[in-house]
Amino acid sequence: MPTKLDKVLYTAHAHTTGGREGQSASDDGKLSVTLAPPKELGGNGNGTNPEQLFAAGYSACFMGAMKHVAGLKKITVPADASIDASVDIGPIPAGFGIAAQLKISLPGMDRAVAQDLIDTAHGVCPYSNATRGNIEVTLTLA
Repeated sequence: MPTKLDKVLYTAHAHTTGGREGQSASDDGKLSVTLAPPKELGGNGNGTNPEQLFAAGYSACFMGAMKHVAGLKKITVPADASIDASVDIGPIPAGFGIAAQLKISLPGMDRAVAQDLIDTAHGVCPYSNATRGNIEVTLTLA
């Protein structure tokens, strides 16, 4: 059974035409991208693809989750923290699927504290909650 939101805090809106070979824009005009399949999928590679957008969204959301958790734990996420996200696409028995990898860098933070922060953030991040049990997600402390 899907998880139901207790309350809607924000709703993002995007309008897309042409699918993987088209355009997508947010209703507020802050996002406007040309979409094109990568060369590896037979496209010309002259645009952004959904996997890149997912990688950017997941990594940004996960960083936000770590900052939220850090605040609750009374610790600080290093100013130079970063996440390198990768999103794979490939065939699965019922069509196509994705897998995600987040390589998380928390310079100067004790490794045990950093790993606990990552594990706890994975429990609260909306992207992690949406993907849990649906796709393979690998989190690595750099």
